[in-house]
Amino acid sequence: MNTANSSAGYTWLMFALLTVASWGVYGAFLHQGQLGMADPVNGRYKAFLLVGVAYFITAVLAPLAVLVKNGAVVQFWNYPPKGLWWSLIAGIVGAIGAFGVLLAFGAKGTPAVVMSIVFAGAPVVNAVYVLALHPPAGGWGSIKFPFYLGILLAALGGCLVTYYKPNPPAAKPAAVTTKTEAINVKNP
Repeated sequence: MNTANSSAGYTWLMFALLTVASWGVYGAFLHQGQLGMADPVNGRYKAFLLVGVAYFITAVLAPLAVLVKNGAVVQFWNYPPKGLWWSLIAGIVGAIGAFGVLLAFGAKGTPAVVMSIVFAGAPVVNAVYVLALHPPAGGWGSIKFPFYLGILLAALGGCLVTYYKPNPPAAKPAAVTTKTEAINVKNP
């Protein structure tokens, strides 16, 4: 067996797992950023603004540098319209999804619940959309039962994780300080 070919065959899996890890912590990090703004009214919008800045750095400046380094054409007017528009639409849809996550947090959704619903529901939506766009060779009737079972289990998994998520520990009550203790703390 050629190890170069077999390891290259799994490169896609490593990138997919990188995405799983990144998106797996995305909601929790986003929620921490929102809370860290210490602004209950506008914190989510401030956090979303910084997500946009991060996307600009990661998704605009980094590929721009690679394109320039590779001598690729950078002028947008030279891009094929189909690729240009679908890529822009994908970016808009992704940003709307990120904004929806923040709005869900703002409406008292927790990262464990919101992200479970998002990550269980998104594969179902993806499967249905891609099948509608590219129906299977033998038609819808050729789809095997395990595929439908997988969609059902993904949805059920999201529901179960949401319903049975462990609750965080209860907040500890503040210690009661007597007047004498407070005076002793101020004047040791």
